[in-house]
Order: sequence, then structure tokens, then C-alpha cells
Amino acid sequence: MAEHSAVQPVELATPLDPRVLEGLPAGRRVLLSGVIYTARDAAHRRMVEQLQRGEGLPFDPRGQVIYYVGPCPARPGLAIGSAGPTTSYRMDPFTPALLAEGIKGLIGKGARSAAVVEAIKQHKAVYFLALGGAGALLSRCVRKAEVVAYPDLGTEAVRRLVVDRLPLIVGVDTKGDDAYAKARQKSGRSVRPGEQRLARQGADSIESRLPTEGEGTEQ
Repeated sequence: MAEHSAVQPVELATPLDPRVLEGLPAGRRVLLSGVIYTARDAAHRRMVEQLQRGEGLPFDPRGQVIYYVGPCPARPGLAIGSAGPTTSYRMDPFTPALLAEGIKGLIGKGARSAAVVEAIKQHKAVYFLALGGAGALLSRCVRKAEVVAYPDLGTEAVRRLVVDRLPLIVGVDTKGDDAYAKARQKSGRSVRPGEQRLARQGADSIESRLPTEGEGTEQ
């Protein structure tokens, strides 16, 4: 990833343009803006069960992004509470089915299974790494948040977020190249699935890109 660390982040907007995604190599830093959706494992299970019953998803999945997060309650003046990523392997059993519906972006932390990497490659999607342990900072990129499905799940309900320049790193690109696999090859040692060494690349510059608390946020 060192070859990408000095490159300016790529500005992305949702819904994601497949042509733009194909130009993003594993390790590239991006700043994501627009609408994204939150969902953890309980919500993923329900969405896949709906698909199995022949029902649609609770939002139009075409070109959209799912962020693996169960945000904390919002403090006054903020749209959302701490919003750090959930370990992604918990969503692995459900991810190929959602990619087949048109989801183009996934945000989480940690490595993905071989089956998920293959599905990402097949559907020309991208898996992004969010900065683990920086949930409070990431929440300041959220301008608006509203529950759109499964309110009984509480913090794990599906939410529609409007984000502004959310800092991410390409973990798996459209060709199936995996930033974690590259790190293992380069270092000659095993990288644990939950390790966020890669996601911390460029972390010292994140603070300067985030809005100050209370700026432009809506409940």
C-alpha cells in the first residue's frame, strides 16, 4: 500500500459509478459522499430472508453502499453517535446475495472470506476499510440519519445516512485484489482478520478532513 499513501484521495459519490470503481486499486484512499445504508448481521439476515421469499430489499440497492455499523445514540447537535465499523466477516454469509442485487460498495473492517472476495470480483464491487477505533471521528462525517427498516432491531436497524467525505481505503477492488493479502505477502507474516494496520494508513490526515462538531448535521 505504500505506493498509494502519498496519492490524493479519490472523491466518490453515491450511487457508485462502476466505471470509476474499476479504476480504484486495493490500497487507494477515498472520500465518500452521498447516501449510504447501515446494516449489521441481524439486518443482513432479514434482508436475505426477504430475497428468498421473493420480496425486495427495503431500499433500492443499485449502486448503493452498505456500512457495517450499529451507531450509538446521537449527542445534541449531531446526526448520529459514534459510528465505528463492525468486523466484516460476520456479514460474509449474506454478502454475495446482496451484491447480486446491485450493491456496489461495502464498508467495514477486517479481511473477507474467499467466497466474498470472489463475489466482489464477479459483481465489480468494492470493499472499503473504515478506520477502526475512530467511531467518534467518522460520525462527524454524517449529515443526516434516519431509520428506514427493522426499527425493532434498535441500534442495528437499517439507517439511511447522508455522509460528507467519509475517509476510507479500498480493501478489495473490482479485480479481487485484496489489501490484506498484499500486506501478508509483503511482510511475510499472517495478518489477523480483525487487524486494522492497513486502515490506519493515512490516519494522521483524517482529522483535517472532518467537519467540526455540529456543522451541517441533522437528526
